Amino acid sequence: MELKLINAQGQVSGSVAASDALFAREYNEALVHQLVTAYLANARSGNRAQKTRAEVKHSTKKPWRQKGTGRARSGMTSSPLWRKGGRAFPNKPDENFTQKVNRKMYRAGMATILSQLVRDERLFVIDTLSAATPKTKEFAEQVKNLGMEQVLFITKQLDENVYLSSRNLPNVLVLEATQTDPYSLLRYKKVVLTKDAVAQLEEQWV
Repeated sequence: MELKLINAQGQVSGSVAASDALFAREYNEALVHQLVTAYLANARSGNRAQKTRAEVKHSTKKPWRQKGTGRARSGMTSSPLWRKGGRAFPNKPDENFTQKVNRKMYRAGMATILSQLVRDERLFVIDTLSAATPKTKEFAEQVKNLGMEQVLFITKQLDENVYLSSRNLPNVLVLEATQTDPYSLLRYKKVVLTKDAVAQLEEQWV
């Protein structure tokens, strides 16, 4: 499998040999959906909370007498049937949203995503990604020269100047190869790998 190698101006200047198992796999939509769903579910903080009828602020006084009013009998205003009453089955902070994905499935899913990016001509390779100084303006100009607006950069090891330069750009994200996730790969229009990152990804998932 050959990946397109681009220069600093975003022009194709050659190719890089890569593993067919990682970059030439058939697309599996169901697997990708499961992978992204599990990733987003596992990222949930689980801090939502609702009150039961015992926890809401209410009076224990019976709203009206049991018989003779023509209305339905009622015990107290904390009933889930009442406005501002408690919830019958409330959400609690200890609710567990995690979903398990087997290692083999995860590797296959990431290979599926990368392969589809190659087919859609959304994945490219550059020699290195560096920044002389931690200046956002300079790094933004570097991204502009590549002819890309919304782009994900993946490097083997994150340079501090690159991190400081890119963190303020809303449509640019720089990750280490070990931090690559399915959601980010699908979210950005273009994905740019360094040569070292290609080798690292192959080591991780092949």
